[in-house]
Amino acid sequence: MPKDRDDELNTHGEPTPEFTLEEILAEYRDRRESGLDDDTIPLPVIPQQDLPPEHRAGRRKGTGDNVVRFPGKKVRPAPPPGEDKGGGPAAPSPRGKEAPGGIDEPEEPEAAPQEDRSAHASEVGDGVQGGEEKSFFTAKLDALRRKADEYADHMFEEEGIEDDEEVRRAEQYLPGVDREEERPPFRIRPPRRVIPPAPDIPPAELFKRYGRGLKFLRMRTAMVLLLSLPLIYLTLAPFFGMPLPGMLSSSYELQVYTLAGMLGVVMLLGIDVLLRGLFHLLRLQMGMDTLVSFSCIATLADALTMISLGGRAGQLPYCAVSALALGLTMWGAVLKRQGQRNACRTAASAHEPYLVTLDPGKWNGREAYTKWSGDPAGFGSQIQGADGAQRVFRVTAPLLFIAAFLFSILSSLGRQRPELILWCLSATLTAAASFSAALCFGMPWNSLCRRLSGVGAAIAGWDGVAGGAGAGILLTDTDLFPPGSVALNGIKIFGNFSVEKVVAVTATLIRDSGSGLDKIFHDLLRSQGAIYRRCSAFERCEGGLAADIRGEQILVGSAAFMHLMEVALPQGLNVKNAVFCAIDGELAGLFALNYSLHGAVRPALTALIRNKIGPVLCTRDFNLIPAMLRQRFKLPVEKMEFPEMARRTELSDPDQEHSDTLCAVLCREGLGPFSEAVVGGRRLRQAVQGSAALASVGSAVGVLLAFYLTFVESYVSLSPANLLIFMVMWLVPTLLISGWVNRY
Repeated sequence: MPKDRDDELNTHGEPTPEFTLEEILAEYRDRRESGLDDDTIPLPVIPQQDLPPEHRAGRRKGTGDNVVRFPGKKVRPAPPPGEDKGGGPAAPSPRGKEAPGGIDEPEEPEAAPQEDRSAHASEVGDGVQGGEEKSFFTAKLDALRRKADEYADHMFEEEGIEDDEEVRRAEQYLPGVDREEERPPFRIRPPRRVIPPAPDIPPAELFKRYGRGLKFLRMRTAMVLLLSLPLIYLTLAPFFGMPLPGMLSSSYELQVYTLAGMLGVVMLLGIDVLLRGLFHLLRLQMGMDTLVSFSCIATLADALTMISLGGRAGQLPYCAVSALALGLTMWGAVLKRQGQRNACRTAASAHEPYLVTLDPGKWNGREAYTKWSGDPAGFGSQIQGADGAQRVFRVTAPLLFIAAFLFSILSSLGRQRPELILWCLSATLTAAASFSAALCFGMPWNSLCRRLSGVGAAIAGWDGVAGGAGAGILLTDTDLFPPGSVALNGIKIFGNFSVEKVVAVTATLIRDSGSGLDKIFHDLLRSQGAIYRRCSAFERCEGGLAADIRGEQILVGSAAFMHLMEVALPQGLNVKNAVFCAIDGELAGLFALNYSLHGAVRPALTALIRNKIGPVLCTRDFNLIPAMLRQRFKLPVEKMEFPEMARRTELSDPDQEHSDTLCAVLCREGLGPFSEAVVGGRRLRQAVQGSAALASVGSAVGVLLAFYLTFVESYVSLSPANLLIFMVMWLVPTLLISGWVNRY
């Protein structure tokens, strides 16, 4: 304000007049428009390039006005000069209303001190004049204050919503459902090398093929294992000081040639396994059987030539170790073939079996096991495919084979000892040919197939069990309560409705819903001489069904659904599991049901949960809700998923798309075979992969030890007895893991 006017107003000791904010700003604006010089001190001009980007003019964050924002006040854009909100001349803003510049001024007390008002007016004026110089941190603080104010404004919007009558009734009568969350897949598998599949032969024909020659193979395997016993005795006798019969105790040459001759007989008995191993090498699909074949050949060559080459300080060849490796390989082939035969017999026993597939992205973005009816196309092709151990050994066996040859050359030719080349090859290849190579898959596979065939299930080869980490399993009405588990306890008709009409409309809605109660009401419909009706506007709801039949609204559902739809029920009605029918809002009929849980359901659910396979309830029977399963049958529903009605209908749709890879074929109803196949396949996969990994590690360790001992020419440490004990020790984990597969 000008000094001359200040002196004029402050003379004669008169009381100081009060000035409003509008008068102060109006005078300030008039003075600026008139071009009069003021007495303010000019601020230094800072070059724009010296300022941070967020502090430069025209690049500030937030709104574009130059008004200081006060906490708790809403800022509206200021109208153009000379105009109000309606486009007319600007009028003075009364107290407590919007002031110039878009600032909402609160009502001030009548007797406010003048100095306070002057300070407040000065603060507003400084904010209008110096809005461009507001710091970046002040803008950030204002933004945080605005967010806090917005949160406080909306904090109590839903207060009292729980007192709403509709909300209370919905919470009381509707079952709680689980929302689906879109989660990333558990893991992304790298693309596998595509191997041409075997021809898809029907299971019945494959059953006959696997039966041909099985007895002869079993007999030859037994003979090889029996011949391995005297070889083992001859090998361990010098080590443990046991007596040898006849001339063997005094003739070293006789011992060597006896071992070589018995190994030759063993190789003749297992000629098919030896040729198969060599054939795999030609097809670039080397496995452990290839190492066994080369081990037997190298050991036999070493046994036949070691006497002529001077012997090795009285050490014997590794004939017993190679013969036992060949016998165990043949035994594993027998077990695998028996398991395939049992699986094919089970798959061919049903005309219309159930198929189990692992469908990707079914629930929560994860894989889920699904059971559906169809033709078992692809079962014959999958059952003939390579097993899990073979797929692991296709990677490790070539590395072991190359390492054994290179190490043998280094230990013999590299040390200027060419006469030891056969001994080095025999030692390294025998150490690489693991005893558990064929048993990693054969033992658990045969025992699991024998168990599953007793419950009416068959695993579709290794492709049926490869995968499923973190997967769920979709359970429908017939899984929990197969036909025969639900019985009709009684019928009661209310009002003037006929029995035929109530049964007909109820059976129609039950049939259209795809519920597991369809068979019960179909039999009741036939016994009452009624027929299905044509319905329209069919709708599935939580707890019931709704449709229009011949202009009448039909409601079918549980007691809670009737309460929710405001259908009056008789007083004192105490029916826990029943189907109610209402016509045009009036109760028409009651169908009492008796649910009996099969003895295999609870152990099956326990096995699924223990093996981290999450059950997902996709039931269409409105009575099968978690509360009923927990209260009536004490099932662990807290560890199950219960989607909403629309999602349950989608997941239980019989026409939905499924994976092309079969997991199993089921020939019986209920959750028992379904759970047995899924859990058994999961445990088989874990057991085979673990055993194959241990076998590969054992073979690698054996090759390294054999290389070191042959390099230093330590005949005593690398004796056949020590190598035999080493190989047997690595066989023990496979035997233990194979027995673990069936313990669920």
